[in-house]
Amino acid sequence: MSRRDLSGDAAGPQTRRERAVDVLVVGTGPAGLAAAARLAAHGAGRVEAVEREQEPGGSPRHSPHRGFGPRHRPLDGPSYARGLVDAATAAGAVLRTSATVTDWAGPLTVDLTTPAGLERVTARAVVLATGARERPRSARLVPGTRPDGVLTTGELLRSAHRFGRRAGGRAVVVGSEPVALTAVRTLRGTGTQVVALVTERAHGPLQSPRHRVPVLTGTTVAELTGRGRLTGVRLLGPDGALRLIACDTVVFTGDWIPDHELARHGGVPLDPVTRGPAVDTALRTARAGVFAAGSLLRGTEPAATAADEGRHAAAAVLRHLGGSPWPGEGLPVRCEPPLLRITPNVVTPAGPPPPRGRFLLRTAERLPHAVLVVEQDGRLLHRQPLPGTAVPDRAVHLWPGWLGGVDRDGGAVRISIMSDFRQPGTVEPPILAL
Repeated sequence: MSRRDLSGDAAGPQTRRERAVDVLVVGTGPAGLAAAARLAAHGAGRVEAVEREQEPGGSPRHSPHRGFGPRHRPLDGPSYARGLVDAATAAGAVLRTSATVTDWAGPLTVDLTTPAGLERVTARAVVLATGARERPRSARLVPGTRPDGVLTTGELLRSAHRFGRRAGGRAVVVGSEPVALTAVRTLRGTGTQVVALVTERAHGPLQSPRHRVPVLTGTTVAELTGRGRLTGVRLLGPDGALRLIACDTVVFTGDWIPDHELARHGGVPLDPVTRGPAVDTALRTARAGVFAAGSLLRGTEPAATAADEGRHAAAAVLRHLGGSPWPGEGLPVRCEPPLLRITPNVVTPAGPPPPRGRFLLRTAERLPHAVLVVEQDGRLLHRQPLPGTAVPDRAVHLWPGWLGGVDRDGGAVRISIMSDFRQPGTVEPPILAL
């Protein structure tokens, strides 16, 4: 294979260094670091994790609030990220930052751009852990001009905690996921007044921290006003009326999408619902030797969940390196409304239990006294009552005892809610303690 980059530049072709590793991990968030640590500690050979950012650790390093790690000993985000980094390096994994994977050059070969130049790296196995990102304002199709003061939570956190910048004087936060509360706390911490939290849903966020902020439910952002700088947001309420709230900052939170470009360019099939790689219970993709873990699979889950998936993928990588055969085509697992998605979302013959012995689902509605129903081709495989009330923005767990009953020659497995148990939820008050 040529050592020359045929694309070159005005100065001529660049030399591309070619290397081989045993396992290449792409991404150093919780999933990637946990996978790298487990692999290196258990004799996988040379384990290298590459990261396009200047520092490893993923999004937790920009989240100074507590709540990461074990429940009995919660950590702030930067401390949690440092612990994962230290564990990976102590185990012998090599972490390389400012290294961007630009494309695939073969089934298990990628091209890298690094400060030292171009590289082509071939591995025996690849773990994709590229994470997820919030959908930006442009992708949310919000009308108006493009004034300054329009942010995602990630942009807000980097600006506030890395550079110490104040976002503005008056802010509106859009969203209802837990990350919306992180945005509120961050804005308050920098001296910005939060004048409203806006959500399309009938309910606000589940948590109730110290301060009080008006929560406008069933409301959408109809327009952003202002030119050089944001001057306000025009809101469409549940009654169809428009109202204008004066502000110089708006933070769009949540609405996570997997960072799946590398997987897609490599021909890794994506799940049509999650838009992340379709994976079986070992977190294997349909491409032999390629695994995927963490928020890349479906958008965000807690960092501890992503780390658990990284370790689970590492165990499957070790079996693969030891000669375990790659499975054939699996059966898709699909959710019926109001369930939104499930991971893992493929069933393969003789697959192991899913990470931590459970499938993760999300629901679009509050579901008191719900019963999950697992069926294939009209045949009942499993019924599982859920404890308490299933709510949006919190994982619903499905146990895997039904896997042995799946007909490998049958159709897709379908997960639904038993209709007799569905009841309407309650409406939250218009003011939420924040």
